[in-house]
Amino acid sequence: MKHDAAAKPDADRSTRRWLTHPVLSLLLAVVWLLLQQSLAPAQILTAVVLGLIVPRLVHGFLGPATRPRGLLFTLRFMAIVLWDIVVSNLTVARIVLDPSSRPQPAWVPVRLELRHPLGITLLATIITTTPGTVSCVVDEDGGAILVHALDCADPAAMAAQIKQRYEQPLRRIFGETSGETTA
Repeated sequence: MKHDAAAKPDADRSTRRWLTHPVLSLLLAVVWLLLQQSLAPAQILTAVVLGLIVPRLVHGFLGPATRPRGLLFTLRFMAIVLWDIVVSNLTVARIVLDPSSRPQPAWVPVRLELRHPLGITLLATIITTTPGTVSCVVDEDGGAILVHALDCADPAAMAAQIKQRYEQPLRRIFGETSGETTA
């Protein structure tokens, strides 16, 4: 019984820390400053306060902090996602503006190997953020995401592309695989 009491303070230490999610704290502060377009002392102070308080308030909803692996790989992956968003915007604009286009909408089931909850959330967010696709159902227990695509002639090829381009790098970032991934 005494051993359990001694272990409890260590387990509670992370819930009492102010920087429970340091990456989120930094992101909130940077986004605030970007939205304000100012480095005035009042804005910096507000950014620091938001970065400290908001993650602390929502800590119970976020769960334990996750540390991504491979900073350079993660930055490269972010660049690929941003590039895909730009290209998809142009593709959707062409489909919408071209009166002769005949898009082929499709439901695309994507079976997941990814098991990390944050990784699955990021994958669904990337899919939804990329114009022309929307993550409609995320079934963590069944290990699948159902994606609606605005224009998809080959659902199996699109599922394979999502897995290769987004899921495999996320598996590496969240430590589910140590092999080299081509993204």
